[in-house]
Amino acid sequence: MQTRILCQRDIKRILSVVGRDVLMDRLISELHNAFARLGRGEVGGPPPRTGFTRDGNVPGVIEFMPHRAAGAGVTMKTVSYSPRNPERLHLPTIVGTLTRFDDDSGSLVALADAGAITAMRTGAVAAIATRLFARPGSTTLALVGAGAQAVTQAHALSRILPLERILVSDIKPEHAASFAGRAGFLGLPVEVTDAATATASADVLCTVTSVPAGGGPVVPAAPRLQHLHINAVGADEPGKFELPRALLDEAFICVDHPGQARAEGEFQQLPDRELGPSLAELCAAPETAVAYRENLSVLDSTGSAFADHIAFDVLLGFADELGLGQKMAIESTPEDVLDPYSLQG
Repeated sequence: MQTRILCQRDIKRILSVVGRDVLMDRLISELHNAFARLGRGEVGGPPPRTGFTRDGNVPGVIEFMPHRAAGAGVTMKTVSYSPRNPERLHLPTIVGTLTRFDDDSGSLVALADAGAITAMRTGAVAAIATRLFARPGSTTLALVGAGAQAVTQAHALSRILPLERILVSDIKPEHAASFAGRAGFLGLPVEVTDAATATASADVLCTVTSVPAGGGPVVPAAPRLQHLHINAVGADEPGKFELPRALLDEAFICVDHPGQARAEGEFQQLPDRELGPSLAELCAAPETAVAYRENLSVLDSTGSAFADHIAFDVLLGFADELGLGQKMAIESTPEDVLDPYSLQG
């Protein structure tokens, strides 16, 4: 069995030839359609992720995110969250690998870096929720947290909203100051401000921070616009939250992964509140979201291997079009399947 490997060079080639706008648009479209199928019960969702937490001098999380599409394949993403990576090792905070297995044989079909596509699919999921809940014509986006994920959040939302300006806030001034350069391809004015001003002025707010467990909230409950929509992305492990309880109590909240929300998302703060319709259910019946557009709404996003599976399909599809990816015999194939020492070649 040959395994197809997409390395950094291949993903850079896709971004260069296809273009990040086309790739993002495809992700938004394919993910919306896939979530709608999930919401209609036509496909199954993934189990909650699992993993390990690192404490001490080098804190972080290593997680395993599986999804099975029966008869089509199994995707497993291994992802590490290491908030000290940029300063210590000049590496991204999020480092990961996507693998695809044949559903019948269990053989490894494909392997790819997960860094760029994870950031893009997270932005795309936020764009799907924003298109459902944000007031049409929203022009002001606020970002609390100006790291790598802020770039793809801004990119994705610029594809579905007529944005006119971006407000950005970060506890690290150098991250906030450099954001305009990293997001310069959007051609939008960027204003560095504080979290309270950003929250008060935004039509749409994305919280994409590396707040530690117990360190939240990162934004105030008020003042804010009546119709504010929030994509809360950073609460991705137990004990982490970005939004104040008072704000959540007033909001309509949907989640991208109902099985994870109470353990890892903003819903950790709401143990007695029932989960509302999931993002998948709302994608299946988007007209039901219209009623919430003039009031406070929140996407409680903890990340889903279902979205990773669809994003990997998109990535592999563009790789097919461009003839990218090296095939290698990574897995052993014995001459005699009953003798593990009789390896071929």
